Amino acid sequence: MHPALVPVVDRRAPAGPEQWDALWQALADGALDRGDALALLASLTAALPEVDSLLAMIDALDRRRPARPASSWAGTVNVVGTGGGPPTVNLSTAAALVAAACGVRVVKSGSRAHTARTGSIDLLDRLGVPFAASLDQASHHLDTHGIAFTGPFVYPVQLARLALLAVPTPMRVFGRFLNTLGPFLAAVPVSAQVTGVSGGRVPPALRALASRPGIPGTWLVTNLLGADELLSMCDNTVHLPEGGTLTLRAGELVPAGGSPDDLAPVSRDAAAEHFRAVLTGRAGGPLRATLQLNAAALALASGHRDDWAKAVAEAGAALDDGAALDLLERLKGADRAG
Repeated sequence: MHPALVPVVDRRAPAGPEQWDALWQALADGALDRGDALALLASLTAALPEVDSLLAMIDALDRRRPARPASSWAGTVNVVGTGGGPPTVNLSTAAALVAAACGVRVVKSGSRAHTARTGSIDLLDRLGVPFAASLDQASHHLDTHGIAFTGPFVYPVQLARLALLAVPTPMRVFGRFLNTLGPFLAAVPVSAQVTGVSGGRVPPALRALASRPGIPGTWLVTNLLGADELLSMCDNTVHLPEGGTLTLRAGELVPAGGSPDDLAPVSRDAAAEHFRAVLTGRAGGPLRATLQLNAAALALASGHRDDWAKAVAEAGAALDDGAALDLLERLKGADRAG
């Protein structure tokens, strides 16, 4: 094992900035081998580092990123979840399109499937929707369509290097770690972020990541059924950036019938066509109601709206009048210019 890796996986004491810097430098220098990569990924998947060490890790990664834009994309919200919980269709991707059809400026960051049946990028590929390969392209898509889907460039390059070192072991083996931290690793200059957290509660480590200085105002969403989105059939809790919480009671804003089975994913081959049906609002009442809630959250978090009931109604209208599906069809013809 490379000496730089020892204090990180040993955990007898928290790994600080110097230890993480030494580790990422060793990776950049090509001084780690496959066994080192597997040891690091396995350690992070087994249990996240304690809070101070985790923050030091993220800070060390951030120091190695390209300089961020001087200003953020005002009024723009990123939506990305931690994965896990009951399996569902790509709710956050659908909610992003519904919200954008209502005039909300939305970024959807995501990845290939690590734990889900079809990740957001997998789905976009099947739908023929291009994703941005740079911040300039993402900005162009936002200005043109009101929505941008970002590719892997928003994540630290160190993850890709670790993945290459780990071959032939697939990264889905380490999906829990990648999904949990992924929302807090995406570098997009938005002003707000909505992140669903699976498991029914927000671990202290994720609270710490969401409250770091200089990051977008982050809403952390949980619910009683453990999904990483707002669900129509149960109570949901929104953990707000200033530290307060908001409870959305089942039945208050949308009908509360159904169960998570009504939101279940379909096969990969059927995913694209089913997704189009979802955007018509005719894929079942619970799915429609759940989409309305999640799209409304994006409208509220971004500052586009300040009234939940009005935002929910607008989302319903975007499903009924075909605006969400029309937006998807326009995006299929979009290019990567920017």
